[in-house]
Amino acid sequence: MDDTTRADAIHRLKSVSGHINGIVRMLEDERYCIDVIKQIQAAQTALSRVSENILDSHLHTCVTTAMRGDDPDDRERVLGEITEVFRQTNKP
Repeated sequence: MDDTTRADAIHRLKSVSGHINGIVRMLEDERYCIDVIKQIQAAQTALSRVSENILDSHLHTCVTTAMRGDDPDDRERVLGEITEVFRQTNKP
């Protein structure tokens, strides 16, 4: 992962962390359920964006390098990793 992607991910995750703390406070303050749910959904969306950005970086660096390389085992490994990520994401 390049430095820009890493720095962006760290920044976004720190923001999500603050958002989660805000959700905890909302629950402690017995805020309206729908408002809490909306904030949870916003945090989930933010986490998804971080994941997408990291995946994009991975595809453009590690996967591209493996696909252009001479090692067929390395190619199969990175393809298997991508498949597993999507398998985990799509679990019910």
